[in-house]
Amino acid sequence: MKFWKHLFKYDAEKSFGEALHFRLFEAFVVSYVIYFAWDWGFYIQQIGEVVLPLGIAQYIDISFMFDNYISVFNALLMTLFSVLGLLRIMPKYAYILSFICFHLHYVSRYSLGEISHGSNFIGMSILALAIALFFFKDPKIYRRFVFGFLILFFGIGYTSAGVSKLIGTGITWIDGRHLWLWIAERRVDVLSAGGSFSLNWLQEISLQYSWIASLTLLFGLLAELSGFLLWFDKTRPFIATALIGMHFGVYITMNIMFDVYIYLLLFIGFPWGYWINKYTSLGESNLSNIALLKR
Repeated sequence: MKFWKHLFKYDAEKSFGEALHFRLFEAFVVSYVIYFAWDWGFYIQQIGEVVLPLGIAQYIDISFMFDNYISVFNALLMTLFSVLGLLRIMPKYAYILSFICFHLHYVSRYSLGEISHGSNFIGMSILALAIALFFFKDPKIYRRFVFGFLILFFGIGYTSAGVSKLIGTGITWIDGRHLWLWIAERRVDVLSAGGSFSLNWLQEISLQYSWIASLTLLFGLLAELSGFLLWFDKTRPFIATALIGMHFGVYITMNIMFDVYIYLLLFIGFPWGYWINKYTSLGESNLSNIALLKR
Protein backbone atom coordinates (compact mmCIF):
# COMPACT_ATOMS: atom_id res chain seq x y z
CA MET A 1 0.00 0.00 0.00
CA LYS A 2 1.48 3.33 -1.09
CA PHE A 3 0.49 5.11 2.12
CA TRP A 4 2.57 2.76 4.29
CA LYS A 5 5.53 3.09 1.93
CA HIS A 6 5.55 6.83 2.59
CA LEU A 7 5.82 6.10 6.29
CA PHE A 8 8.10 3.09 6.59
CA LYS A 9 10.07 2.70 3.32
CA TYR A 10 11.04 -0.89 4.15
CA ASP A 11 12.08 -1.60 0.54
CA ALA A 12 14.57 1.27 0.24
CA GLU A 13 18.30 0.61 0.44
CA LYS A 14 19.92 1.31 3.78
CA SER A 15 22.48 4.08 3.96
CA PHE A 16 24.99 5.61 6.33
CA GLY A 17 23.12 8.93 6.36
CA GLU A 18 19.94 7.20 7.51
CA ALA A 19 21.84 5.32 10.24
CA LEU A 20 23.56 8.48 11.48
CA HIS A 21 20.29 10.41 11.49
CA PHE A 22 18.65 7.67 13.54
CA ARG A 23 21.47 7.40 16.06
CA LEU A 24 21.51 11.17 16.60
CA PHE A 25 17.74 11.10 17.10
CA GLU A 26 18.04 8.18 19.52
CA ALA A 27 20.74 9.97 21.52
CA PHE A 28 18.52 13.07 21.67
CA VAL A 29 15.57 11.06 23.03
CA VAL A 30 17.73 9.29 25.61
CA SER A 31 19.25 12.60 26.76
CA TYR A 32 15.76 14.03 27.35
CA VAL A 33 14.62 10.89 29.15
CA ILE A 34 17.59 11.27 31.51
CA TYR A 35 16.86 14.98 31.95
CA PHE A 36 13.22 14.30 32.88
CA ALA A 37 14.28 11.41 35.11
CA TRP A 38 16.30 13.62 37.44
CA ASP A 39 14.27 16.82 37.09
CA TRP A 40 11.10 14.97 38.06
CA GLY A 41 12.77 12.54 40.45
CA PHE A 42 13.50 15.13 43.12
CA TYR A 43 10.32 17.14 42.47
CA ILE A 44 8.13 14.09 43.10
CA GLN A 45 9.45 13.93 46.67
CA GLN A 46 7.65 17.22 47.37
CA ILE A 47 4.21 15.87 46.35
CA GLY A 48 1.86 14.80 49.13
CA GLU A 49 -1.17 13.31 47.39
CA VAL A 50 -2.66 12.38 44.04
CA VAL A 51 -5.09 15.03 42.75
CA LEU A 52 -5.37 13.93 39.12
CA PRO A 53 -4.77 10.20 38.51
CA LEU A 54 -3.20 9.64 35.08
CA GLY A 55 -2.43 6.45 33.21
CA ILE A 56 -1.59 3.58 35.54
CA ALA A 57 -2.39 5.82 38.53
CA GLN A 58 -6.05 5.30 37.71
CA TYR A 59 -5.67 1.64 38.68
CA ILE A 60 -2.97 1.55 41.37
CA ASP A 61 -2.02 3.88 44.21
CA ILE A 62 1.21 5.57 43.13
CA SER A 63 1.64 7.58 46.33
CA PHE A 64 4.49 5.23 47.28
CA MET A 65 6.57 7.25 44.80
CA PHE A 66 6.34 10.34 47.02
CA ASP A 67 8.41 9.03 49.92
CA ASN A 68 11.73 7.37 50.75
CA TYR A 69 13.34 8.68 47.57
CA ILE A 70 11.73 5.93 45.52
CA SER A 71 11.29 8.40 42.65
CA VAL A 72 15.05 9.10 42.75
CA PHE A 73 15.70 5.35 42.53
CA ASN A 74 13.25 5.23 39.60
CA ALA A 75 15.24 8.05 37.96
CA LEU A 76 18.37 5.93 38.34
CA LEU A 77 16.60 2.99 36.66
CA MET A 78 15.37 5.22 33.82
CA THR A 79 18.91 6.43 33.24
CA LEU A 80 20.38 2.93 33.39
CA PHE A 81 17.86 1.30 31.03
CA SER A 82 17.99 4.18 28.55
CA VAL A 83 21.79 4.04 28.32
CA LEU A 84 21.69 0.24 28.00
CA GLY A 85 19.24 0.62 25.13
CA LEU A 86 21.41 3.21 23.42
CA LEU A 87 24.45 0.94 23.75
CA ARG A 88 22.41 -2.07 22.53
CA ILE A 89 22.93 -3.95 25.77
CA MET A 90 19.75 -5.94 26.52
CA PRO A 91 18.39 -4.48 23.24
CA LYS A 92 15.02 -6.26 23.39
CA TYR A 93 14.13 -5.16 26.90
CA ALA A 94 16.12 -2.06 27.90
CA TYR A 95 13.82 0.50 26.27
CA ILE A 96 10.71 -1.37 27.42
CA LEU A 97 11.90 -1.11 31.02
CA SER A 98 12.87 2.53 30.46
CA PHE A 99 9.39 3.28 29.11
CA ILE A 100 7.69 1.62 32.11
CA CYS A 101 9.83 3.69 34.50
CA PHE A 102 9.17 6.81 32.40
CA HIS A 103 5.40 6.29 32.59
CA LEU A 104 5.52 5.77 36.36
CA HIS A 105 7.61 8.92 36.68
CA TYR A 106 5.23 10.91 34.48
CA VAL A 107 2.00 9.95 36.30
CA SER A 108 3.69 10.74 39.62
CA ARG A 109 5.09 14.10 38.54
CA TYR A 110 1.82 15.28 36.98
CA SER A 111 -0.56 13.95 39.62
CA LEU A 112 -1.35 17.47 40.90
CA GLY A 113 -3.67 18.49 38.07
CA GLU A 114 -1.36 19.82 35.33
CA ILE A 115 -0.28 17.85 32.27
CA SER A 116 3.00 18.18 30.41
CA HIS A 117 2.98 18.33 26.60
CA GLY A 118 6.55 18.01 25.36
CA SER A 119 7.34 15.05 27.60
CA ASN A 120 4.40 13.21 26.00
CA PHE A 121 6.25 13.24 22.69
CA ILE A 122 9.44 12.02 24.38
CA GLY A 123 7.37 9.23 25.93
CA MET A 124 6.01 8.31 22.49
CA SER A 125 9.55 8.27 21.13
CA ILE A 126 10.86 5.91 23.82
CA LEU A 127 7.79 3.72 23.25
CA ALA A 128 8.55 3.59 19.52
CA LEU A 129 12.14 2.56 20.28
CA ALA A 130 10.92 -0.09 22.73
CA ILE A 131 8.50 -1.64 20.20
CA ALA A 132 11.02 -1.50 17.35
CA LEU A 133 13.90 -3.16 19.17
CA PHE A 134 11.65 -5.81 20.71
CA PHE A 135 10.06 -6.95 17.44
CA PHE A 136 12.75 -6.27 14.82
CA LYS A 137 16.38 -7.42 14.62
CA ASP A 138 17.33 -5.76 11.34
CA PRO A 139 18.56 -2.19 12.06
CA LYS A 140 17.17 -0.98 8.74
CA ILE A 141 13.70 -2.20 9.69
CA TYR A 142 13.60 -0.91 13.25
CA ARG A 143 14.99 2.49 12.22
CA ARG A 144 12.23 2.93 9.67
CA PHE A 145 9.57 1.62 12.03
CA VAL A 146 10.52 4.22 14.65
CA PHE A 147 10.35 7.17 12.28
CA GLY A 148 7.21 5.87 10.55
CA PHE A 149 5.49 5.25 13.90
CA LEU A 150 6.28 8.76 15.14
CA ILE A 151 5.33 10.47 11.89
CA LEU A 152 2.01 8.63 11.91
CA PHE A 153 1.12 9.61 15.48
CA PHE A 154 2.49 13.15 15.25
CA GLY A 155 0.23 13.65 12.25
CA ILE A 156 -2.73 12.27 14.16
CA GLY A 157 -1.89 14.37 17.21
CA TYR A 158 -1.63 17.69 15.43
CA THR A 159 -4.67 17.12 13.21
CA SER A 160 -6.82 16.00 16.14
CA ALA A 161 -5.71 19.10 18.07
CA GLY A 162 -7.06 21.28 15.26
CA VAL A 163 -10.27 19.26 15.01
CA SER A 164 -10.75 19.51 18.79
CA LYS A 165 -10.60 23.30 18.57
CA LEU A 166 -13.31 23.28 15.91
CA ILE A 167 -15.47 20.88 17.93
CA GLY A 168 -15.07 22.94 21.09
CA THR A 169 -15.49 26.44 19.66
CA GLY A 170 -16.25 26.16 15.97
CA ILE A 171 -14.73 28.44 13.38
CA THR A 172 -15.04 31.32 15.84
CA TRP A 173 -11.93 29.90 17.55
CA ILE A 174 -9.91 32.20 15.27
CA ASP A 175 -11.63 35.33 16.63
CA GLY A 176 -8.75 37.66 17.54
CA ARG A 177 -10.44 38.55 20.83
CA HIS A 178 -9.64 35.02 22.03
CA LEU A 179 -5.95 35.82 21.60
CA TRP A 180 -6.45 39.05 23.54
CA LEU A 181 -7.89 37.01 26.41
CA TRP A 182 -5.05 34.47 26.33
CA ILE A 183 -2.39 37.21 26.27
CA ALA A 184 -4.05 38.81 29.30
CA GLU A 185 -4.17 35.47 31.12
CA ARG A 186 -0.55 34.78 30.31
CA ARG A 187 0.37 38.26 31.52
CA VAL A 188 -1.04 37.38 34.93
CA ASP A 189 0.99 34.14 35.00
CA VAL A 190 4.23 35.90 34.07
CA LEU A 191 3.63 38.70 36.56
CA SER A 192 2.97 36.16 39.31
CA ALA A 193 6.14 34.25 38.49
CA GLY A 194 8.59 37.07 37.78
CA GLY A 195 7.01 40.33 38.90
CA SER A 196 7.23 42.04 35.51
CA PHE A 197 5.77 41.73 32.04
CA SER A 198 6.20 43.75 28.86
CA LEU A 199 4.50 43.28 25.52
CA ASN A 200 6.59 42.30 22.49
CA TRP A 201 6.01 43.60 18.97
CA LEU A 202 3.58 40.85 17.90
CA GLN A 203 1.56 41.10 21.09
CA GLU A 204 1.31 44.85 20.68
CA ILE A 205 0.03 44.78 17.11
CA SER A 206 -2.26 41.82 17.86
CA LEU A 207 -3.87 43.78 20.69
CA GLN A 208 -4.10 46.86 18.50
CA TYR A 209 -5.55 45.16 15.41
CA SER A 210 -7.97 42.28 15.94
CA TRP A 211 -7.60 41.12 12.33
CA ILE A 212 -3.89 40.48 12.87
CA ALA A 213 -4.74 38.46 15.99
CA SER A 214 -7.30 36.52 13.93
CA LEU A 215 -4.77 35.83 11.16
CA THR A 216 -2.28 34.58 13.74
CA LEU A 217 -4.85 32.14 15.12
CA LEU A 218 -5.94 31.12 11.62
CA PHE A 219 -2.37 30.21 10.69
CA GLY A 220 -2.04 28.08 13.81
CA LEU A 221 -5.33 26.32 13.20
CA LEU A 222 -4.58 25.56 9.56
CA ALA A 223 -1.10 24.29 10.47
CA GLU A 224 -2.58 21.87 13.00
CA LEU A 225 -5.38 20.72 10.69
CA SER A 226 -2.73 20.02 8.05
CA GLY A 227 -0.76 17.83 10.44
CA PHE A 228 -1.73 14.69 8.51
CA LEU A 229 0.46 15.95 5.64
CA LEU A 230 3.43 14.81 7.72
CA TRP A 231 2.54 11.33 6.45
CA PHE A 232 3.67 12.07 2.88
CA ASP A 233 7.24 12.56 1.66
CA LYS A 234 6.56 15.54 -0.61
CA THR A 235 4.59 17.58 1.92
CA ARG A 236 6.39 16.53 5.13
CA PRO A 237 9.13 19.23 5.15
CA PHE A 238 6.63 21.98 4.38
CA ILE A 239 4.12 21.06 7.07
CA ALA A 240 6.94 20.46 9.57
CA THR A 241 8.17 23.98 8.84
CA ALA A 242 4.64 25.36 9.26
CA LEU A 243 4.21 23.57 12.60
CA ILE A 244 7.58 24.82 13.83
CA GLY A 245 6.49 28.32 12.80
CA MET A 246 3.25 27.82 14.70
CA HIS A 247 5.16 26.90 17.85
CA PHE A 248 7.35 29.97 17.53
CA GLY A 249 4.16 32.00 17.07
CA VAL A 250 2.80 30.57 20.33
CA TYR A 251 6.06 31.51 22.03
CA ILE A 252 5.99 35.09 20.75
CA THR A 253 2.30 35.70 21.48
CA MET A 254 1.88 33.63 24.65
CA ASN A 255 5.39 33.32 26.12
CA ILE A 256 5.01 29.53 26.04
CA MET A 257 7.86 27.61 24.42
CA PHE A 258 7.19 24.06 23.19
CA ASP A 259 10.86 23.45 22.55
CA VAL A 260 10.74 19.65 22.62
CA TYR A 261 8.06 19.69 19.90
CA ILE A 262 10.29 21.85 17.73
CA TYR A 263 13.32 19.60 18.19
CA LEU A 264 11.34 16.45 17.37
CA LEU A 265 9.77 18.07 14.31
CA LEU A 266 13.25 19.00 13.13
CA PHE A 267 14.33 15.37 13.50
CA ILE A 268 11.37 13.66 11.85
CA GLY A 269 10.18 16.34 9.42
CA PHE A 270 13.19 16.60 7.15
CA PRO A 271 15.16 14.04 5.07
CA TRP A 272 18.42 14.39 7.00
CA GLY A 273 19.65 10.95 5.96
CA TYR A 274 19.26 11.80 2.28
CA TRP A 275 20.97 15.17 2.73
CA ILE A 276 23.90 13.61 4.64
CA ASN A 277 24.44 11.11 1.84
CA LYS A 278 24.08 13.68 -0.94
CA TYR A 279 25.90 16.71 0.39
CA THR A 280 28.67 15.24 2.56
CA SER A 281 31.39 12.64 2.23
CA LEU A 282 30.39 10.93 5.48
CA GLY A 283 28.73 8.06 3.64
CA GLU A 284 31.96 6.86 2.06
CA SER A 285 32.70 3.25 2.96
CA ASN A 286 34.91 2.63 6.00
CA LEU A 287 34.81 0.38 9.03
CA SER A 288 33.14 2.91 11.35
CA ASN A 289 30.35 3.57 8.83
CA ILE A 290 29.75 -0.14 8.35
CA ALA A 291 29.59 -0.62 12.12
CA LEU A 292 27.03 2.17 12.46
CA LEU A 293 24.79 0.56 9.83
CA LYS A 294 24.57 -2.48 12.10
CA ARG A 295 23.40 -0.56 15.17
